[in-house]
Order: sequence, then C-alpha cells, then structure tokens
Amino acid sequence: MNTIRSAALSLLMFSFVASSALAGDREPLFVNATTDDARRAETALTFSKNQLDRQHPVTIFLSDRAVHLATKGNAALFKEHHALLNKLMEEGASVLLCGVCLKSYGVDEKDLLPGIKLSNPELMDAALFKEGTKTLSW
Repeated sequence: MNTIRSAALSLLMFSFVASSALAGDREPLFVNATTDDARRAETALTFSKNQLDRQHPVTIFLSDRAVHLATKGNAALFKEHHALLNKLMEEGASVLLCGVCLKSYGVDEKDLLPGIKLSNPELMDAALFKEGTKTLSW
C-alpha cells in the first residue's frame, strides 16, 4: 500500500511541477548565459530564438564568461553566435551584458556587438520581475 501511495504522491507532485513550469501564452523568458563553451552557448541562443519565434518576449543576459560571445574581437571564434545574437536582436530580443563581468575580463565596451546593452538595476528589474517571466540558465 505504501508503494501505491508513494507513486500517487509522486505523480501528483510531478503534474503540479510540470503544469506550473509550462509557459502560458506569450509569457516572457529570461535566459542567463554564463558560458563561452561554444556548444552550450549555441544551445542557449538557439533555445532563445525558438521561444522568440513562438512569440515569447526574450531577454538574454550574458554574464561571466558569456561576455566573450558578444565581442567583435572574438568574431572568428564565435561567428555563429554573433549571427544568432544579431538575428535575435533584429527580431526583438533584448540582449543585456554584465558590466562587472566585462571589466573583470578586460573587455572594452566599444568592442561589443551593436545593440547589446550593458545591464543596470532598472533593466534587470524590468526583465526579471515582469509578471509570468520564466528563467533559464546555461
């Protein structure tokens, strides 16, 4: 009997978590990318593009090593990522970048791809705490 009760409780908990994690119609998505690993970063950007295509407002926050994805100096290394970032911004996604991270890696703000904004508390607040926002991290 304990096995059946345990299985029923597990199923109930799973259905609650699954239903609460599903995005509703056009709920915003906030993606925190922290990596400059090419494959993982491409996954984060592609996932973001797919959700933008489904009409979800998307904000991508590039922090820690992900700031390297956004620099002109890394154009050869991150050619596909630059194309994805540009496409995302052209189609309405907001791309924010951690200024503290930028400084810690010695990157000049002038080296950023056009359209990328340095984050600040107001921009982060508007993106993170908009009602219904879902968040993911890579």
